[in-house]
Amino acid sequence: MPVADHDHDHDHEPDPFEERFAGALRDTGTAFGADGTDRQDLAARGEAHGRRMRSRRRVAVAGTAAAVALVGLGGALLLPGGQGDGGRQQTAAADPSSRSASTTARSASTAPQAPMSADDIVRTLEELLPEGGISSEGGHVTDNGSYAGAVYDDGRGKAAITVSLDRVQPGSREARQITQCPDKLFVAYDACTTTKLSDGSVLMLFKGYEYPNSRSGTKRWTAELVTPAGGHVGVQEWNAAAEKDSPVTRKQPPLDLGQLTALVTAHEWRTAADAMPLDKRSPAGPDTTPATPRGSISTTLTALVPDGLKIVSKSPPDDDQFGYLVLDDGRGRSLVQVNVQPGMQDVEDQLFGSDAKVLPDGTKVALRKQSGDKGISGIVWWSVDTIRPDGLRVVISAFNSGAQNTPATREEPVLTMEQMEAIATDRTWLTLG
Repeated sequence: MPVADHDHDHDHEPDPFEERFAGALRDTGTAFGADGTDRQDLAARGEAHGRRMRSRRRVAVAGTAAAVALVGLGGALLLPGGQGDGGRQQTAAADPSSRSASTTARSASTAPQAPMSADDIVRTLEELLPEGGISSEGGHVTDNGSYAGAVYDDGRGKAAITVSLDRVQPGSREARQITQCPDKLFVAYDACTTTKLSDGSVLMLFKGYEYPNSRSGTKRWTAELVTPAGGHVGVQEWNAAAEKDSPVTRKQPPLDLGQLTALVTAHEWRTAADAMPLDKRSPAGPDTTPATPRGSISTTLTALVPDGLKIVSKSPPDDDQFGYLVLDDGRGRSLVQVNVQPGMQDVEDQLFGSDAKVLPDGTKVALRKQSGDKGISGIVWWSVDTIRPDGLRVVISAFNSGAQNTPATREEPVLTMEQMEAIATDRTWLTLG
């Protein structure tokens, strides 16, 4: 979403794509503000900037303290997208099983290969793209995955296109979440489909926007593929020469759904991703238990909010360290969301400054009131961030709208700061793990 950017405008001139691409991968750990505001922004957005693109960003954030916070916060900043040209809903058009016999034979007979180098990935991306001009290409490889990007021009305007490769534990929660369409409560998009292919792979196609409220006109279309072996291939394209801070150059990104599907399912990527080692942070086996086995976040939050509030909607019971409620006290809807993150001791000093309140039991509390997403009329965001001596972090956020990306429906959030602090510091959260 540059890797560590969040959805706020920038005042500087856009850098060349290759410089921003390399810099984003190199400097993720240094891009956060010292006061922790960016991390708070990530926490507040929870699922919205979260789980589905976490593995794509592993390539960039592995090994830094910021990476620990980013993943712990549900962390990646980009979201997948998909819809057919002209607003027509389409289904996957390039199921690998429907490829020609020669392509199938070549894929089946391919011997195990050494990991793709950065040059290999860039060259393969160039070969697989339709005929057109290529510029500003670059690639990056780490122990956890590979990433390449280029600026592509089919004659109708320059567009950034990226591909990422990694491997997740088959059957894990992360593998499922990569191909789940995001909740429209958090992310504005035109359409999203998830399809199971004949070989057992799962494909998600999503057409959305670079910013959650689509204010800039920059569109992002994404394809996410997870194979039965856990290979993960992600392709993203924009209607601009860079994902952020670059003028829109064309009405739509260059690849339609069929082309996007053909690119993400190419045997070159699938073979390479399936052969990659599992990320060391992936679970040892299929993950069939909920992140909070003794109760979901939304169920717990429901029990803790004051009486007399109507629950308009809530997150599903399998929420992954994150849950939300949309509440209404008769004066307008208000989104309330909670992140529950164990083991956050190693980033405590980065997240809680000297101004944090310390309760008698050692829990640190930070209170913040600020504006919400830029470009959304009247929206405000209140948050209470807490961390206990054992590292359990509970963050509660509330907005004066029923969603983060819609205009304000009321003057203030439905909960007061005092009520939010009481919820965040309630001992019930200790019983969920």
